Amino acid sequence: MTATNLRSLEAAEAIEPIQSAGPVQPESEARAQFRDLREHLEGRVLGQPRLVERLLVSLLADGHLLVEGAPGLAKTTAIKALAGAIECEDHRIQFTPDLLPADLTGTDVFHPEDGSFRFQRGPVFHNLLLADEINRAPAKVQSALLEAMGERQVTVGLESYPLPELFLVMATQNPIEQEGTYPLPEAQLDRFLLYVHVEHPTAEVEQRVLRLVRDQAQGCDAVDFRPVSQQTVLAAREEVLAVHLAPELERYLVQLVVATRDPSAYDPELSGWVQWGASPRGTIALDRCARARAWLNGRDYVTPEDIHELVPDVLGHRVLLGYEAQAEGVTPADFLRRLVECVPLP
Repeated sequence: MTATNLRSLEAAEAIEPIQSAGPVQPESEARAQFRDLREHLEGRVLGQPRLVERLLVSLLADGHLLVEGAPGLAKTTAIKALAGAIECEDHRIQFTPDLLPADLTGTDVFHPEDGSFRFQRGPVFHNLLLADEINRAPAKVQSALLEAMGERQVTVGLESYPLPELFLVMATQNPIEQEGTYPLPEAQLDRFLLYVHVEHPTAEVEQRVLRLVRDQAQGCDAVDFRPVSQQTVLAAREEVLAVHLAPELERYLVQLVVATRDPSAYDPELSGWVQWGASPRGTIALDRCARARAWLNGRDYVTPEDIHELVPDVLGHRVLLGYEAQAEGVTPADFLRRLVECVPLP
């Protein structure tokens, strides 16, 4: 980050608390429960605080999460731990090339006793859905999930069936094996609120993981945690929407997203890198996620740090780089990092 932006960042962070200053409000019941939920998840998913935070941000922002990482990095463990900590129904689907849309959404089943058809609900009607190795499913299955994620409903025949109010899809991808996979189209990727890359833990963390698994196998890892109710989650979402975003930061957020489409005003070199930028859906996603992160960290106002921290995960999969950038080995994260350095803070 440039010195100018660094000074602007320090000034903006100093201004934000003053803008939201007032009598100190007692911590709400929802925030207290989410603080405990975060600690609980970090105790079950060791060495992945970023994944835990992004998972909770998705839950609070009412969006979906795509996680990419090598096998064995606690992707499945994270969503299972979240499902066990919330009063909800969860389901895991192992995506394979022979999967059919009906295996996901459900289908009309004929009942010979009365000659009628009745809809048999599929696994997508659960509150938390783990779509494991989603890129191994063919396009028809991916498009069936597209409607569920975007419209919160499933259409079978002439009937549409609403999904639960609390509905979150966490999909995973394996970056190692690409044979027999079906890359997600841009329209499907855009439906995901966040795209998170998971890295290997340190040796110290891996030793803690080893001890935790051994304790679980011996039955010595009983955890007394009271699950969070769905009503609490919905109440937390209302509080997130009330988090303060200063008008100056709102303009800055919009400028960042617009600059992904035409960065020539900030750096002419970046214009040759990007082929397609983020849509207004990216602006909405960045706004919701920044508010959720601020709330999750105990603040009632958004800071520039909230925006900068989430830019790669919110916009990275919404930016399509050109051939020039790909030839130079530039990644969307590199492009967005340069963009954050170039777009001045208010």
